[in-house]
Amino acid sequence: MTSYKVEVDLHLHTAHSDGTLTPKELITFCKEKDLKIVSVTDHDITSGLSEAEEISSKMGIELIPGIELGATWESSEIHILGYYIDQNDRHFQKVLTDLREDRIFRGQAMVTKLQEMGLNISFERVQKIAGEGAVGRPHIARVLKELGYVKTPKEAFDRFIGDRNQGFVPRKMLTLEEAIKLLVDNGALPVLAHPLMSSAKPGRRSIAGLSDLLPIMKKWGLVGMEVYYGSYKTKQVNELLSLANHHSLIPCGGSDYHALGNPIEPKPGDAGPPKESVERLKLLLD
Repeated sequence: MTSYKVEVDLHLHTAHSDGTLTPKELITFCKEKDLKIVSVTDHDITSGLSEAEEISSKMGIELIPGIELGATWESSEIHILGYYIDQNDRHFQKVLTDLREDRIFRGQAMVTKLQEMGLNISFERVQKIAGEGAVGRPHIARVLKELGYVKTPKEAFDRFIGDRNQGFVPRKMLTLEEAIKLLVDNGALPVLAHPLMSSAKPGRRSIAGLSDLLPIMKKWGLVGMEVYYGSYKTKQVNELLSLANHHSLIPCGGSDYHALGNPIEPKPGDAGPPKESVERLKLLLD
């Protein structure tokens, strides 16, 4: 529990990536939760931001245009959030388009593997679930659940499409340095997402592992890290807050809400930084 009322959620997803709500539905839900400042951070895509901005403005919610990028570091995957992105940056959008196109090829390859395993799944259905958004494993998981092969999306990852499963195909990602510098060149503010689960390597999930990595990321332009994350316990939050302060990083956070229908999924407003963190981010804008 925080000592303040949570009015900020800087990690939210819509149906434009792997969430299930439209931007209008998401922002409306955030309004019901009495949030004042939010950021929509879809994976590799910004197409949901215009609708989110329009609805937020009408509802009196401050919207920070954001994104979430996957990146590789020593064969592990780390996610970087970008805040206050320039959506009109042509180079930025070209990189995002390339990443989304690779997601399609990867999705097709994963479906082919699942078919070879005897599962009656089609990529057309995966695309329909994804809609106009960036195709990802959560969409495949939802189709597997729909077809009755699994009871939950988590089971789909555990049995079929997790990193070590037969149906897994790696996707093209930027290096960690490329992802951070792409955001810096865009004028955005890079923030490390869910630091205790950003890597497949156990050492990187630890506070000690992060302590080694953060100075490197700061050199490339990292300005903050998620501390107040939806699924983190009080002890983890306190440890991460101490780490962020030690490295002069702005403590950020949010629910990472996808609206997946999971009763234990953190909801908007369940986790988030104090408003002071947003003020500190704004001071870094040109």
